[in-house]
Amino acid sequence: MMLAAGLALGACSDFNRFQLANTTPLPAERPRPQRTPVQQTAATEREHERILASYGGVYEDARLSSLISKAVERLVAASERPDLSYKVTILNSAAINAFALPSGQLYITRGLIALSSDTSELSSVLSHEMAHVIARHAAIREDQARQAAVVSRVVTDIGADADLSALALARSKLTLASFSRAQEFEADGIGVGIAARAGFDPFGAVRFLTSMERNAALRASRNAADPRSLDFLSSHPATPERVQNAQANARQYSSPGGGERDRDAYLDALDEMIYGEDPSEGFVRGRRFIHPKLGFTFTAPEGFSLDNTAQAVIGVRDGGTQAMRFDVARVSSEQSLGEYLTSGWIDDVDKTTVEDLTVNGFRAATAIARGEQWRFRVYALRFGSDVYRFVFASKQRGGEGDRSFRDTVNTFRRLTLAEIQAARPLRLKVITVQPGDTVESLSHRMAGVDRQLERFLILNGLDAKSTVKPRDRIKIVVE
Repeated sequence: MMLAAGLALGACSDFNRFQLANTTPLPAERPRPQRTPVQQTAATEREHERILASYGGVYEDARLSSLISKAVERLVAASERPDLSYKVTILNSAAINAFALPSGQLYITRGLIALSSDTSELSSVLSHEMAHVIARHAAIREDQARQAAVVSRVVTDIGADADLSALALARSKLTLASFSRAQEFEADGIGVGIAARAGFDPFGAVRFLTSMERNAALRASRNAADPRSLDFLSSHPATPERVQNAQANARQYSSPGGGERDRDAYLDALDEMIYGEDPSEGFVRGRRFIHPKLGFTFTAPEGFSLDNTAQAVIGVRDGGTQAMRFDVARVSSEQSLGEYLTSGWIDDVDKTTVEDLTVNGFRAATAIARGEQWRFRVYALRFGSDVYRFVFASKQRGGEGDRSFRDTVNTFRRLTLAEIQAARPLRLKVITVQPGDTVESLSHRMAGVDRQLERFLILNGLDAKSTVKPRDRIKIVVE
């Protein structure tokens, strides 16, 4: 949760970009084309800043940057447009995503890099995004967005005719949706061809999409309201049909196992990379949320799983009968917290339930709000110049939930200096399988994550029937 002062989403100004030229010579029979530089316009700069703000800024890692730069250079040389240039930014986000701007700026999250098992899998994503640029998909999307804006203005002008307005909006949305699906399949075909001609295993796309589907299934119960939590499958719709299509495309170039995977070099670059959330934005450990930079912590009720998003910490209880949200607001020091609770930022607050409290030395207030199906227990707590808000939702009408909610608020406290200094990110560690190691024993070495066995398998591209043997290299998560 980016809870910097004023809720500003800070964007890093030191852009991690690669000018992809003059690193790997092309074959002698193919003269190097004159590269068209990435076009920097005011609009692309604004979009770049917005992306950095939404995805935690730039992740700086010289080894990863070098590996990606070399891979993209090979892909560009093998593409239908070797004259184009690309700039790649690694985003400091645990989300699993990648996207491209019409200018040729490519973005890839460290979460996606962590999930990929070799260079061919990562190259399948990079070539897919390059295909969007080559086929002008990103530019066409911008045109579509502008057309949709025109439709919206027309609809506003003819708003008196409800049927006509609805028809116009429905048509514009349908056109955007179906065209996006067609773009994805076209980009898949172009991307697999680029990767294969560059010498990478074209089945890397199949393996990566399969891992993405398994990862999406694992986190299906988690909250996905935060744009950073949307993964590659969310922004690039995937179905079993798409995986089958990727297999058919790959078979045109080689049989499974053909082409270069470059696994060892890839794992070398990933070793010690940050995994999961960056502590500078706060992080989750089990039911506990810790924000070393702002200096506080709290623990959610039993049975809750927490998800740290850009806007708030979201919690859901097993079974979905209870939920919680924790965020921050600026409230005038002249306004009492009880008055703030009834000021309208949340609807249907029962003013007779407002109660002033003290929580571990901090001023606080609580109240109840009621909806048709949910009952809300709301807390506001003043910490420094900010007010932190707990909103607990429950379908239960009894007091048991209230007691656990109050217990959670009572765990809110200031971190000690020792706790702040001890807060460290999780990291990927590449280790070599030793005699006697098994999938189960290795998964138990995973730290700071839930569902260790499932995450270990997905992280290493293994299935439930897979085994490991001595001298294999695998990824685990360590503190």
